[in-house]
Amino acid sequence: MSTPTPGGGVTTLLVIAKEPLPGKVKTRLTPPFSAEEAAELAAAALEDTLRTVLTLPVRRRVLVLEGRPGPWTPPGFDVLPQCAGTLDERIAAAFATCTGPALLIGMDTPQITPALLAPALSPAGWDGCDAWFGPAEDGGFWALGLAAPDPCLVRGVPMSRPDTGGLQRARLTGLGLAVRDLPPLRDVDTAEDAALVAAAAPHGRFAEAHGRLSRAAVR
Repeated sequence: MSTPTPGGGVTTLLVIAKEPLPGKVKTRLTPPFSAEEAAELAAAALEDTLRTVLTLPVRRRVLVLEGRPGPWTPPGFDVLPQCAGTLDERIAAAFATCTGPALLIGMDTPQITPALLAPALSPAGWDGCDAWFGPAEDGGFWALGLAAPDPCLVRGVPMSRPDTGGLQRARLTGLGLAVRDLPPLRDVDTAEDAALVAAAAPHGRFAEAHGRLSRAAVR
């Protein structure tokens, strides 16, 4: 189990993810990829994400997982099971486990870097700030940070829609919270997304797996 590290930061970083099982993850990648290849790409994306999180100055690292840990789960994380229910309920429940500031990200943006998350994790990141919001290019969001992790700030927001990000941000601002934005990122959902994300982060495990599997597909 991970423990707070002196001087490591004040923020709990949550990664919400699914066990990368064929037929259960990244189903929109099939075709052109097989279910097994889509699961391999999901595992690579998750591995890149967790490796980056290990380098970040945070108070605690938590993997909120649907399924079971695997060889892609490095030491240094608390692993908590996702609750049942819709995605908004699962995100709300993840925040409910936190005391103090928390930032939640997913497994679909393996291109994240320490520099990208630095504004939210800096010593002054929460000064005058109630929430951090990272919009996704598909209309959702890839990061959500809450200074006071109240599940009611997420529960009931419609998920997996083109307006999900706008609705979530409006929930925060409508309650009078001061919101700061992180740069927009592309989620890996489709084969086009996968190619663009691999090109944006060419040295990661995801890019390696994508290149290898894409070459195999055209043989």
